[in-house]
Amino acid sequence: MNFGSLFSGIGGLDLGLERAGMRCRWQVEIDPYARSVLKKHWPEVKRYDDITRLDGNDLEPVDLICGGFPCQDLSFAGYGRGLDGERSGLWNDFARIIRVVRPRFVLVENVAALLQRGLGNILRTLSDCGFNAEWSTVSACAMGATHMRQRLFIVAYSNGLNGRSRLRDSAPRQIWEVSTVDSFARARASAKTRLENPSELYGSAYESSAGLDRNRGIGNAVYPDVAEWIARRILEAERTV
Repeated sequence: MNFGSLFSGIGGLDLGLERAGMRCRWQVEIDPYARSVLKKHWPEVKRYDDITRLDGNDLEPVDLICGGFPCQDLSFAGYGRGLDGERSGLWNDFARIIRVVRPRFVLVENVAALLQRGLGNILRTLSDCGFNAEWSTVSACAMGATHMRQRLFIVAYSNGLNGRSRLRDSAPRQIWEVSTVDSFARARASAKTRLENPSELYGSAYESSAGLDRNRGIGNAVYPDVAEWIARRILEAERTV
């Protein structure tokens, strides 16, 4: 299965999908530092910068489009403008690309606050584009990470694929229902030494400008293990047709 990546950041979603067996065909990211990371790890993949100036007809057709559009107007730490905000309103360009490329699957990631600040509008847009959707919050610590990073993931699939098993029904229930608090405590305890040494944790770039770029990139990234797990559920569902 081939995929294209919007709002790629440093490639957390992309890495997870590739680990599951998918192949990245193109990436769209406006931040120069993040693009340099993408270039290092995906040297052969076509990259674009500003999504607002991107004509979707220039993009190679793909089976799946993934992306985590900006969360600043959705987060409870932000101003609460929601999808009408300048940053989070870039969802409209995400949807525009979906309409032009017409993938079979769409994977959307954002902060859990989206549940209260615009999920209905996104589901309505996906429906208008011809998709059904499943969604759930998944935390990084559910996969053994040392931090919460609770995020909302939406998996949309073309109405023409209604014969497949529902994606949630194909998922191991113990993963969806994992106790976030217990998982976080266990993961944090197992990584106590790393957490006590920030310089080692952040790649010896602590308190430097390069380190700030790196930490910002990591902070905004999707935890790859979560993306991989979701991608494997999509591939399982694909095989049931």
